[in-house]
Amino acid sequence: MNVLNVHHGDGFSAYHADCVEGVRALPDASVGFSIYSPPFSHLFIYSDSERDMGNASSDAEFLEHYGFLLHELHRVTKPGRLTAVHCTDMPRTKSMHGEAGLWDMPGAIIEAHLAAGWTYHSRITVWKDPVVEMQRTKAHGLLYKTLCKDSARSRQGLPDYVLVFRKTPDDEKTVEPVGKDKALFPVSQWQQWASPVWMDIDQTDVLSARAAREERDEKHLCPLQLDLIERAIRLWSNEGDAILSPFMGIGSEGWGALRTKRRFIGFELKEAYFRQAVRNLSNVSDATFHGSLFDGMAAA
Repeated sequence: MNVLNVHHGDGFSAYHADCVEGVRALPDASVGFSIYSPPFSHLFIYSDSERDMGNASSDAEFLEHYGFLLHELHRVTKPGRLTAVHCTDMPRTKSMHGEAGLWDMPGAIIEAHLAAGWTYHSRITVWKDPVVEMQRTKAHGLLYKTLCKDSARSRQGLPDYVLVFRKTPDDEKTVEPVGKDKALFPVSQWQQWASPVWMDIDQTDVLSARAAREERDEKHLCPLQLDLIERAIRLWSNEGDAILSPFMGIGSEGWGALRTKRRFIGFELKEAYFRQAVRNLSNVSDATFHGSLFDGMAAA
């Protein structure tokens, strides 16, 4: 593995490296749960690296490269365990795509996982305020003047989705279960989190806002909400499990892992994000584990 930089902290290992190479170096069945937000195809440019999946020239090229990662994630995940992917429908513009509309990115992600051996397990819809989306994006389909002029061109706001996939084991009897203490996880909690729509995720509760201490601190373009991350980790992993994010960014998933007494390993290509992630993860006071997580990783 070509590692540009690495930092081993209390309960976490952060790698400035290509995620496909990095995950390929992990041992089989070593990860309890993975959660991440992949690059939204070629919508954002995160870095100038040719290895950055966000620099794909097309959706097809992005999905081709993404598929290599999904096969490796399947290999390193424990049998019977899950991976969770944050995504959304992607807007299409007439100037770039020949027509204005939406691309079903969640559907493409599902198909890519099925091709890599995963089983489609669950989907959570995360409600987002359409007024905030309209103010941020100025999408024509959300503008009131569009509704008044031609409501057939109006559309609803775009929610987020969390797509969950399971590594189906050859023998269910060999699965290490994710158990819950009824005293710590009451039925009322499950009834809330079992909802197919999570209405109460605060879109502003992101690591850029919570952890940044100075103006120079790196802000992520589209960080995942911390409450969503912690819910998924608490729901689908055990304390002490290794939580993986192949697209670490500034460390949001690692923040959630350490705060819930899990371990974390993350990969990030953008140097500024990697440095900020190390700062953010080093500041988490609830970490209870020490040392390198994967001493057996191949380092090139």
